[in-house]
Amino acid sequence: MAYSDFQLEIYLNGLTGTLPPYSVDPARLQEAARDLLDAGPYWYVAGSAGSGETDRANLAAFARRRIVPRMLRETTERDLTTELFGHTYPAPLALAPIGVQSIVHPHGELATARAAAALGLPAILSTAASHTLEEVASSASGPRWYQLYWPHDDEVTLSLLERARKNGYDTLVVTLDTWTLAWRPNDLDRAYLPFLRGTGLAIPLSDPVFRARLARPVEEDLDAAIMAWAPMFNGRAHTWEQLPLLRENWDGPIVLKGILHPDDARRAADAGMDGIVVSNHGGRQVDGAVAALDALPGVVAAVGLPVLFDSGIRTGADIVKALALGARAVLLGRPYIWGLALGGEDGVRHVVRSLLADLDLTLGLAGFSSPADLDPSVLEAP
Repeated sequence: MAYSDFQLEIYLNGLTGTLPPYSVDPARLQEAARDLLDAGPYWYVAGSAGSGETDRANLAAFARRRIVPRMLRETTERDLTTELFGHTYPAPLALAPIGVQSIVHPHGELATARAAAALGLPAILSTAASHTLEEVASSASGPRWYQLYWPHDDEVTLSLLERARKNGYDTLVVTLDTWTLAWRPNDLDRAYLPFLRGTGLAIPLSDPVFRARLARPVEEDLDAAIMAWAPMFNGRAHTWEQLPLLRENWDGPIVLKGILHPDDARRAADAGMDGIVVSNHGGRQVDGAVAALDALPGVVAAVGLPVLFDSGIRTGADIVKALALGARAVLLGRPYIWGLALGGEDGVRHVVRSLLADLDLTLGLAGFSSPADLDPSVLEAP
């Protein structure tokens, strides 16, 4: 079944008076989630660093670029399958690692993993998840990637990697840009940081090596456990010289997330990394930073590694533009969290199916049959 068949499914359901349970429009979906959620959780997801300039720049970078459709081409049948790191996926899309998902829905990452598995797409589990590596792995049988917030304790790091490996996570995504939290006015005005309440710490607090560091079990003194977690996972930067620890102890692909400069991309390749995610963390870390889409062509030109893209994906057209500029695949972030908030697993699946249908139709109507057909000539010259 083509992804675009979801469009016909919606229209046919309308003949019996059945409307989609959630909007297919990203903006209206976010509005509905805002009406449902308390201010703290909503703004933790929707908010940005500083003035929000980087978040706005991400969206503006897509708006500046225009697709130039080509006519009279046989694009009735499309094939979105994509090869990444030795695996073939049905579409060039993965669900970005987003932590503390239980603040918007109690099933959190469990629901997200099940929705992604139903579609055969990777769900990237955050170290800041509300459920453990083991719980998420047992909840769904789909492709599993693990995102590492890198602790400043090598034995804890190796324990996390071993747990991920044992539970079938085959690709490691190392986030570089969040070794400490940025200045986030929406969270600060509400003094809202879920980690200090123990939410989003399921993975470190369940780790046997971390627990061995504690004077008392987590269950007896949660506050002390949180205070031990904070300096281990936050507040100090890592350096390129530390990457060999990961390379020597992870035998699968390693992808560095947060690269925006070509020189950093080259260093990643020289360090034996397998891929890059061009990302500015959705505008949540450096206010006034370069738009991720503007950084993408330079990073792609700098290395021969697979380059993925994150930060600002909202529509099928956005995906076409990122792929045309050299991304092998994209990561979807905030929109699927709004779906999670509204409907748990069903909400996530609805959002992803909507996006894939939009991508499928946009690709064909623009005159292309496959992501492999896309290159910068697809877009209007700047």
